[in-house]
Amino acid sequence: MAQLTVPPPARTSLTLPHALLALAVMVVWGTNFVVIRAGLQHLPPLLFAALRFALVVFPAVFFLKRPAVPWRLLAAYGLFIGAGQFGLLFIAMKSNITPGLASLVVQGQVFFTIGLAMAVDRERIRLFQIAALILAFSGLGVILAHAGADAATPLGLVLTLGAAAGWAAGNTVARSVGKVDMLAFVVWSALFAVPPLFVLSLIFDGWPAIREGVTHATPGTWVAVAWQSVGNSMFGYAAWGWLLARYPAATVSPMSLLTPLFGMATSAWLLAEPLPGWKFAAAGLIMAGLVLNLIWPRLMPLKAMA
Repeated sequence: MAQLTVPPPARTSLTLPHALLALAVMVVWGTNFVVIRAGLQHLPPLLFAALRFALVVFPAVFFLKRPAVPWRLLAAYGLFIGAGQFGLLFIAMKSNITPGLASLVVQGQVFFTIGLAMAVDRERIRLFQIAALILAFSGLGVILAHAGADAATPLGLVLTLGAAAGWAAGNTVARSVGKVDMLAFVVWSALFAVPPLFVLSLIFDGWPAIREGVTHATPGTWVAVAWQSVGNSMFGYAAWGWLLARYPAATVSPMSLLTPLFGMATSAWLLAEPLPGWKFAAAGLIMAGLVLNLIWPRLMPLKAMA
């Protein structure tokens, strides 16, 4: 992992335009969990993931120049995000966890990402960021404590946390490549996600399930696949990687804690997923952590001037 080390970015708080960009990514990612559930109604999970990344690669790979990044980093990112994050997440969401709860549990990536940044890049975490993470972790603890068979199975929780770890590892790779064309990076790295996902789909989904899934897929299913590719990957992950290359992980990664707010709201609206009081309590703790992480650096200069 030493080869991934890069000097940590100097800026410690998001500018307003960059905060708005991160917010746009969170809206896309949050609402995307309902889109995932729609695609999984007909497609086996690993095939769905393989098709998602296939559309990221083609035809964009013919129009975008390969970024000046070693092949090993492209391969690592493709494997961590493709097979690691979305392979595991799609399997979990097939029948083991609800979209709203998945959108929250996968935010464990925040803790994995910051931990990897401290271990790999020797990035220092500040006291207010620790407090923000404690608040956010408390929110995760609330929802995990109330997770029942109707919301998530133990296997679903384990798979979703595994997806979070894959996301964090991908974040670490994205930070290591520096300021490159992140859209091209996402597209070219997807070359390494597609083959293993197709092979794993043949092994675990099985050819009969693949054939039946493609045969019974509706236009809505293919819209879900396209949205996964264009909205979630080509916009979302390109913008996210761009931000990670310019800010410390402890500044950027907590922004993803907004994702479950959009995820749970969309799932409740479109899928009638219940929203009991404890989910609101968990969301409130997560929001408190996010606000502290974003606002505190801006308050300190004002306090010093007073």
